[in-house]
Amino acid sequence: MQREPNAAMTANTNGAQTSTVDEAEVAKFAALAESWWDTDGPFKPLHQLNPIRLRCIRDRASARFGRDPEAAKPLEGLSVLDIGCGGGLLAEPLTRLGATLTGIDATDRNIRIASLHAEESGLAIEYRHATAEALFEEGLRFDIVLNMEVVEHVADVDAFLSASGGLVRDGGIMFAATLNRTLKSYALAIVGAEYVLRWLPRGTHDWKRFVRPSELAAGLRKAGMTVEEFTGVIFNPFSGSWSLNAKDLDVNYIAIAVKDA
Repeated sequence: MQREPNAAMTANTNGAQTSTVDEAEVAKFAALAESWWDTDGPFKPLHQLNPIRLRCIRDRASARFGRDPEAAKPLEGLSVLDIGCGGGLLAEPLTRLGATLTGIDATDRNIRIASLHAEESGLAIEYRHATAEALFEEGLRFDIVLNMEVVEHVADVDAFLSASGGLVRDGGIMFAATLNRTLKSYALAIVGAEYVLRWLPRGTHDWKRFVRPSELAAGLRKAGMTVEEFTGVIFNPFSGSWSLNAKDLDVNYIAIAVKDA
């Protein structure tokens, strides 16, 4: 983690910092906060998705920083910011891979639960009830910034990407996972996941907020980032497992973007 001189970010007409936090979305996840570590609860899909997310982050970050992804701690010495960290489902295993982890969330209850679970697990993780905009204003910079399943819940996507992109140090990398706005994603992520299979509580997602890859790439370019790769995240209903597929971005996908040194 590095500190750099503060720069202007999103501001209102009086020059004061504004936030991209959507309070209705915060309240929605606050109501579920106690269930983060229940592998059979409302966050079961994230627990199932976690291994493939972690592998993607480990492998791409290792390639970016010249590390061996099969080493015991390939991320040792690298600072990671997990924006919208929730209960710490990604933060904890990334810490075990050697990363120096900071997790932030707009929901205070999430931070309390994540902090308690990390303490019980014997892990040193800095959790903060804060926003990307606030950390940018502090002048903080990180080697790796994670925006995993966050973009579709913010009030202003471009402003959020501007703030979070500003938190990536020169030479660093960002991972942004979200949902594509397609008919297929509506059928699978809304109708299928929330109403038919009931993997998620109804109303977890708003299809109109889903972000097309072209829109995400444009927002990241404005933030000084270059998208190096898009990869789809595909669920196999027969095996119950997830995999990466660069040819299928129709529903879930991850953008890997870098900031040149």
